[in-house]
Amino acid sequence: MKIRSLVITLLCAAALWWAYDSFQARYLRPFDNQATLFDGSQLRLPADLAGPGPIRVVHFWDPACPCNVGNQQHLGELVAHFAPLGVSFHVLQKPGTHGQLPANLGALKPVDNLPGSEQLPASPAVAIWDRDGKLAYFGPYSEGAVCNSGNSFIEPVLKALMEGRPVLASNTLAVGCYCPWQAGSQQ
Repeated sequence: MKIRSLVITLLCAAALWWAYDSFQARYLRPFDNQATLFDGSQLRLPADLAGPGPIRVVHFWDPACPCNVGNQQHLGELVAHFAPLGVSFHVLQKPGTHGQLPANLGALKPVDNLPGSEQLPASPAVAIWDRDGKLAYFGPYSEGAVCNSGNSFIEPVLKALMEGRPVLASNTLAVGCYCPWQAGSQQ
């Protein structure tokens, strides 16, 4: 009877260890402190979005990137707050990938092609054009492993643009959770 209990205990311990190890391998990812330079000098709005109009936000999304989880709730909050104020939200999905945004991001309008996006270093990233159609910001949502309204770069940019103040931050250097955008590149 004692041997049977010992065998059951060992099997349970092995199953728990396997479950824990599988969870770690699949869902936990070490945070890489490598700095990434976001250079927006090549980005252009497509012709149908270019020129004067509303403030335009383009979310660069790679469905396979685990770093998206950290900013999707925050992006949903941005849409809920700023879309009613006239800010237009769009999404560019990484070419060659397949996936669907969460329901809270269903209001993002897809962009099929954004000139210069093939040179993006990493995602998740965001580009913001002002009312004149000039690139005001390009870079990450925040610095660090997670993104929220407390550490976001986006709210201050949108608020400044809505108040008519100019913003010129199309090249940023940040440390955070990013995935390579270009096929075959390493972050």
